[in-house]
Amino acid sequence: MSHNRYQHRRRNFLLGLSSIAITTSLSKFLSKVDHKDELKRISYNSSLKQLAADKGIIYGSYVEGDYQIFFEDLRFQSLFIQECALLIAGFQWTRIYPDANNFDFTYTDKLAEFAAENQMLLRGQSLIYHDYQPQWLIDKFQNSDTTADEIRDLLVNSISTIVGRYAGQVHSWIVVNEAINLDDGRQDGLRDTKLSGARSVNGFAKYPTWHNFLGADCIDLAFRTAAKADPHAILAYNDWGLVYDIPEEEAKRRAVLELLKYLKSKNTPIHALGIQSHLGADRHQKALFNPAKFRQFLRDVANLGLKIIISELDAHDRNLPSNITFRDRAVAKAYSDVLSVALNEPAVIAVTTWGLSDRYTWLSWHSPRQDNLPLRPLPYDDKLKPKQARKALASSFRNASKR
Repeated sequence: MSHNRYQHRRRNFLLGLSSIAITTSLSKFLSKVDHKDELKRISYNSSLKQLAADKGIIYGSYVEGDYQIFFEDLRFQSLFIQECALLIAGFQWTRIYPDANNFDFTYTDKLAEFAAENQMLLRGQSLIYHDYQPQWLIDKFQNSDTTADEIRDLLVNSISTIVGRYAGQVHSWIVVNEAINLDDGRQDGLRDTKLSGARSVNGFAKYPTWHNFLGADCIDLAFRTAAKADPHAILAYNDWGLVYDIPEEEAKRRAVLELLKYLKSKNTPIHALGIQSHLGADRHQKALFNPAKFRQFLRDVANLGLKIIISELDAHDRNLPSNITFRDRAVAKAYSDVLSVALNEPAVIAVTTWGLSDRYTWLSWHSPRQDNLPLRPLPYDDKLKPKQARKALASSFRNASKR
């Protein structure tokens, strides 16, 4: 895809697609899958992507679940097309880099094609991440003979290959994900675990990472490599634990700001901060969200000349009573509380939920309820029916300041 064509497509989304273009695209797709009932259900004028676009904001989602299931679930696809202007494709190395000598872009290619066919922007996530690493990479990190030069070459070659393959097709990349981990005790706050082969709670692996070999320079190098491979994509750093008024998240906000300042001082080509917003609906019941402090954090980031993405929005309800009405209202309140502040900061350019329907949510395996009831953290339920969270999103976009 040429740069001019890509820029034109991006401008269209920022200004809002015309209802005719949306209708044509959806009609063609739905005629292929013969889902006439879906056509009756869709309301073009009130889609989340259109409500967001009216204010110069991009709304999108991660497809969640297994990619093969996404391509088989045609009803979910039609809902995704209806609501989303941006599709997030997971570039976990366990999937795209299964062995040291081969990349496998089967599903990321299919998702890129799907996004292009349905006039969606595409985000790639994540290029550098301490988790979801293939065994060959873990072995390399843990091998005492591995040198910093080897790791540097691996980082440069892999990012160049991945970003270069999709140059001109990707709106934005999460270049580095979750590099801050204050518990590891580094002065700069970077993740630096040397617990060879040990396992942390929740099943996540902990092993030496990029920072053990390259320090903070690996972050700068990752961004420079991505910018060289695609000079026109938006490049973002992404992290979690930045929302609530509790000591550990206050410390995390300070550490992230210091990292961003450091990168800006080096003229690193970073354009945005992704704020993972994995909310806890119970925390909003306990008034642990402080609008003034969150607003100030957003302003501090914006004052660095960076854009902001609300990047992985959902709200777990595992600690709430079983009553569905109560849970749905609490989840919606969490969405509203955060977005009412975020969307009045002009630097916030996008909101992306970490899934669209409860049918496919990572929380079902990561943080299940003790009573084993299905979780309800997303805008649509597992039957693809809209919930209070969807209304909260729509209302937040309507009330947002215009960019």
